[in-house]
Amino acid sequence: MTTSDVTASAPSAATSPADRWLGTGVRFPMRVVDGRIGWIDGMDLVRQSIETILDTEPGERVMLPTFGCGLRRYLMAPNTVATRTAMQQDITTALSAWEPRIRLTEVAVTPAEHPTQVWVSISYVRLADLRPDNLVYPFYLR
Repeated sequence: MTTSDVTASAPSAATSPADRWLGTGVRFPMRVVDGRIGWIDGMDLVRQSIETILDTEPGERVMLPTFGCGLRRYLMAPNTVATRTAMQQDITTALSAWEPRIRLTEVAVTPAEHPTQVWVSISYVRLADLRPDNLVYPFYLR
């Protein structure tokens, strides 16, 4: 397959002005399906962006050295109230700084049934039309 065989195809027209305001981007992980790059838009793009912020360590992106949340620093940390509170503060700070399309309403980090897992629950409102949404993100401390 050559570069000319891979053509970028934008997604179909967004269904609402709010979805158009949220934008369009490349789906990650990148995949070529039927010779086209996968695209994502609307609330799916916002959810992908939130997950990218949570998965990225500050310093990992050369051109944006402060981008990311830094959750890996909690690997091997005990599943205590102090750890979960620190994670909650880091998540709130990172999402407030790096995702301007939403307003956070709540970030909760709660212990899971397994002692080395926590659930990160993020509730937010998209600013384009004030539609509420949430994302639950599992994080393993070990």
